[in-house]
Amino acid sequence: MLQAFRARTGEPLGEALAASTPAEIDAAVQAAADAFVAWSASDGTMRAALLRAMADALLADREALVALADDETALGPVRLNGELDRTAFQLKRFADMAERGAPFAVLDDPAVAGPPPGGHPAMARVRVPLGPVAMFAASNFPFAFSVPGGDTASALAAGCSLVIKAHAGHPLTSQRMHGVLQQVLKAQGLPAGLIGMVQGAANEVGTQLIRHPLIAAGAFTGSTRGGAALQAEANARPRPIPFYGELGSVNPLVALPAVLAVRGAELAATLAGSISLGCGQFCTSPGVIVVLDDPATDAFVAQLITALDAQTPHAMLTAGMRRAFDAGTAAVAQAGAQVLVGDVAGACANAPAPRPFLAQVDAATFIANVALHDEVFGPAALVVRAASVAQVLQVLAAVGGTLTVTLWGAEADNADSRALVRGAMAVAGRVLFAGVPTGVAVTAAQQHGGPWPSSTQPFTTSVGDAAMDRFLRPVALQDAPGWLLAREGLPV
Repeated sequence: MLQAFRARTGEPLGEALAASTPAEIDAAVQAAADAFVAWSASDGTMRAALLRAMADALLADREALVALADDETALGPVRLNGELDRTAFQLKRFADMAERGAPFAVLDDPAVAGPPPGGHPAMARVRVPLGPVAMFAASNFPFAFSVPGGDTASALAAGCSLVIKAHAGHPLTSQRMHGVLQQVLKAQGLPAGLIGMVQGAANEVGTQLIRHPLIAAGAFTGSTRGGAALQAEANARPRPIPFYGELGSVNPLVALPAVLAVRGAELAATLAGSISLGCGQFCTSPGVIVVLDDPATDAFVAQLITALDAQTPHAMLTAGMRRAFDAGTAAVAQAGAQVLVGDVAGACANAPAPRPFLAQVDAATFIANVALHDEVFGPAALVVRAASVAQVLQVLAAVGGTLTVTLWGAEADNADSRALVRGAMAVAGRVLFAGVPTGVAVTAAQQHGGPWPSSTQPFTTSVGDAAMDRFLRPVALQDAPGWLLAREGLPV
């Protein structure tokens, strides 16, 4: 059984829900496979109509959805209303892309007379949808990375069907959203199996889903441990499938003394807000703050301590995440870091909302101790003090793959700035030069994915227009007949 809880109090919410049985999971996948046949042959107009109708239906149910999600997550109505707006926006954006023909783009390579390698036959490169997708909803975004989220929008735009594994942290919200989407499918005369859903807290539910022989790809947003386990299952299949996992990330932020000397107090307040935003439950939360030894740095750290200590994060999403936060901060302290803000021994462990946590360590200790490289999911950050730009680069290299790196103070074109940009680009999918990384724009140039362990497929993105590319496979048509070329990439 699957029980929902009120995030702020830990009290049960509603009646327990039945977890999906193996037979129900199999039936959902079979229904998705059946629905895929017709949906993969649909045109952009049809796909756009569905996506826009989904967005409108979710917005029409805003009041009930936000109230229910707030009960299950404690994220608050302001945050949740904004997230619902983002969810509708990305559904409509992928609708626009489908209508413009983006899934059906053709690369035409006309024949060249003569012997190879200069001469070659006529080639046309098109793309076809992969098939039914297993989508694993995230805990921290109950709308935008959940049942109707970005993976759902991009997969449907690509011509794929889905079976969604709802997150156990907000089962009632997931159930209600899936009901809204099912009403849209019915109104448009589309099969219910086009957007299936299974649920359950046990690992077996997700394992059976990703192992199912009719599933053609997996999409996941969550922890490195959970994503790695599912990726292993995807690779261990008799016929392995692509698995697109957006995993854990510490998102280093490098703050140079020159900018701190001028804007230190302002930036400390901004950073404290970013660390605590959403109780730190963002995949792009800045978890490692790299600074150079300098009087301006000393003042900045003192200002950051004051600003962060004044923050009052709301409750974490689940009791399990609260326990994991305490374990993570304790591990940082045990690894030799000096605690500057927060409860080291989980003094408030029984409370749903933790205190912010800030610790400090020298760069050499950080580089040598892999325990300090792990993400602490929640309002926590580690200040790493480096002696030189060269040592900052060593810190970035020690972190390895990350979704973002932020560089404060790299505006001047000099050797240090160029070295920092190179170092940041080597480990991150997105490099920022202003602001904070918490916030991922849904746009054409966005890259939300980086080298391992932040992603399983660093050349793909789970946010932005290119997210659709994950669910399309290229096919080259050589010397194709005229009738096929005349379709200009539309499905046959």
